[in-house]
Amino acid sequence: MKSLLIACSAFVCLLGNISLAQFENKSLAFKDGEWFEMRIHFGFLNTAHARFSLNQTEFEGKEVFHAQVLGKTTGLFRWFYKVDDDYQTFFDPNSGLPQYFIRDIYENGYTKNVHVRFDHQNHRATVNDLENETTTTFSTLSNVQDLISIFYYLRNILPKRGLHIGETFNFNMFFDEENYVLDLKYLGREIVRTPFGKIWCLKFQPSVKVGRVFKTRNSLTLWISEDNNRIPIRLQASLSIGNIRADLEKVRNLAHPFKIVVD
Repeated sequence: MKSLLIACSAFVCLLGNISLAQFENKSLAFKDGEWFEMRIHFGFLNTAHARFSLNQTEFEGKEVFHAQVLGKTTGLFRWFYKVDDDYQTFFDPNSGLPQYFIRDIYENGYTKNVHVRFDHQNHRATVNDLENETTTTFSTLSNVQDLISIFYYLRNILPKRGLHIGETFNFNMFFDEENYVLDLKYLGREIVRTPFGKIWCLKFQPSVKVGRVFKTRNSLTLWISEDNNRIPIRLQASLSIGNIRADLEKVRNLAHPFKIVVD
């Protein structure tokens, strides 16, 4: 589940050279009430789903977007590897910066429940570990995003044109008590078949850390819609345990219509 979320946010890595003002002035790529589900396949098996929801609400007296991602293994696979993940973020609708992040997960016996409060003015993140009853403050990079907020932030400011094949970008993220600078390479345009029809997509390859999860630095490939939604359409990953694929399967209340390829 973590690898899926990293990949979904990794395509949006133009953060370094784009001002926050651009988030405010653009027509948003998403809207209140957006919801979609990605189905995750391991080989020929449907193993899990990830559900993304977005709502406008109030948090600590301020208007915010509340995004939630729920990940869960399904069917027979759940008997062997049970996953119940809950990721949430509250981010500013004007700047796109996260105010509060929640990670409450169960992954085959491994649990973690942390809440993170961001102080962007002083470049700090306060991590409250509810299981271990500890609170720690860390320094953060400028314009830092969390694992979920970055996905919505960069969906909104990804350029409509001007990307060049082979071009590489980077962005800042705070996750698991660490600052990350992740790289991403643009691979070009490609048509992907979906339950909604054939859709033109932008194809990206994030550079990941080789280790327990990923085989190589180029183990992930991500396709996002080329239309104004900039929504993830497909993810493929080569993991140490095998290959997985995630496909957009259900969607409702998009801000913009899909651009379907007509034969």
